[in-house]
Amino acid sequence: MNQPTPAIVAQNAVRRLPRIALLLLCAAYLMPGLLGRGPWKTADIVSFGYMAELARATGGIARWFDPSLLGLKPETPALLPYWIGALAIKIAPAWLNPDLAVRIAFALLLWGAFTATWYAVYYLARTPRAQPVAFAFGGEARPVDYARAMADAALLALLACLGLAQLGHETTPALAQLFFVSHMFYGVAALPFRRIGAVIALVVGAVGMALSGAPTIALLLGVGSSALVFTERRRDAFRQADDAAEGTGYSAAAAWVIAGITLLAVLLAARLHLAHWHIALPGHRSGSSTLGDIRSLAKLVIWFTWPAWPLALWTLWRWRRQLNARHVAIPLLFMLVPLAATVTTDFSERALLLGLPAFATLAAFALPTFRRSAAAIIDWFTLLFFSGSALIIWVIWIAIQTGVPAKPAANVARLAPGFVPSFSPAAFVFAVLATVAWCWLVRWRTGRHRAALWKTLVLPAGGAALCWMLLMTLWLPLLDYARSYVPQVNAIAERVGRPACISELALSRQHIAALRYHGQFELSPLVGGEACPWLLISPEAIATLHNIVSMDQWRLSGTLRRPTSAADDLLLFQRITP
Repeated sequence: MNQPTPAIVAQNAVRRLPRIALLLLCAAYLMPGLLGRGPWKTADIVSFGYMAELARATGGIARWFDPSLLGLKPETPALLPYWIGALAIKIAPAWLNPDLAVRIAFALLLWGAFTATWYAVYYLARTPRAQPVAFAFGGEARPVDYARAMADAALLALLACLGLAQLGHETTPALAQLFFVSHMFYGVAALPFRRIGAVIALVVGAVGMALSGAPTIALLLGVGSSALVFTERRRDAFRQADDAAEGTGYSAAAAWVIAGITLLAVLLAARLHLAHWHIALPGHRSGSSTLGDIRSLAKLVIWFTWPAWPLALWTLWRWRRQLNARHVAIPLLFMLVPLAATVTTDFSERALLLGLPAFATLAAFALPTFRRSAAAIIDWFTLLFFSGSALIIWVIWIAIQTGVPAKPAANVARLAPGFVPSFSPAAFVFAVLATVAWCWLVRWRTGRHRAALWKTLVLPAGGAALCWMLLMTLWLPLLDYARSYVPQVNAIAERVGRPACISELALSRQHIAALRYHGQFELSPLVGGEACPWLLISPEAIATLHNIVSMDQWRLSGTLRRPTSAADDLLLFQRITP
């Protein structure tokens, strides 16, 4: 017999979240930051550098299977994200900046991740074991309305996750992986309901993950999903018959379909030499201890998945008798695999990003079990946190513009030397509108209105969108100056002019990409390359330089620093002999 469900939901609690409001909230989260900036450090500019190199490549189709940046291979062995960016550059009109074209393409990937997550939760909530308690005299939530409300809540929880803000707006393989893992998630969840569409989503998700630098995660998710489906088929004959009658059970071939798709995707990655191990256990990373690594990882998980992780833990406790149920087991699998990758690799943040759809799903299933007091605590904490954050953003912006208060203005001047503030009327108007919308949302949430299942997550999602909007309007010039390589490249251009080429030694990927894109410089390796009038090297390579060439040929012209980072120095040498 099925264990009793802890969800108690009346029909009046699953009223529809207005679609226009949900779409506007997603747009307010997606669009800020598309305009008014260039690629940022470090992964953003590096990924864009590989995309730009592919877009201008002339070596035929084989060149597209071997992305490189001045001979350096990507740190993430991927193909598909770089193909997407390169195609966006090639098909974009001439008046559209290449970096903006790539950001638009990756914003569509994030939108696709939102959509796939919504539908995955919708179908998980449609399963019989996820349904709320049936009332003695009727009035419980209808299955379709309940599923739609749960999907709305999960999308709000995903928007509210703090870790999504920056990584979700970069043009890196991590965002492409988020798109593909959410489609794998949807495919497994929807397979009992939408066979063809779910299989297509599984193929897109598994192959996309394998070609985006995460074939091991795709393998673990595929094998785990197959095991869950196989176990559900064999677990309870009575419940299986009930599910089959309602059309919500997995078919006999479902487990083999998932396993076959996963196997083909992983074999494709191995054939293209994209399958690599990147194991880095806590305590075995450079310059760290086991305890220090564990402490850092714990802090990362806490802030990155906030506010979804406390709700997810509550879900696992309240639904503990249904841990083998589909609506709990599937998101639990899609949460644990990225968590394991976070602990065992150096790509901690980007691996944890892949678990956010599952965290948001588990967070949504906590809502039907909440009491009013718990919801009130979340509301008040969210209100104070995001209102305080918005106030800080406004105060610092006013200090930047006017010099008052003096202390924040002095801090900005110290941290970003050389930054010249500017006033944008359009950015100011959007910031004011976002702040007014937040005030209205707070008034609506604290007012008297009918209960809605998703209402607890409205303020977290709205607060996250508000702070991102304010950062990408009021603070955008400052952030672009602080995180861009343009000031450093401009300083180099002032020294060297427009030479035929610049020799380089031991430059990082981000410096190569920035010099190629922002400065349009032709870079050549010092060893085996052209004889260029100028040389750029990393400070760490000075000893190597003395062993390679005679210093009688070169004169140090200066040290060029990115203004906001002492770790981004470049040494510029000028050739003094023919």
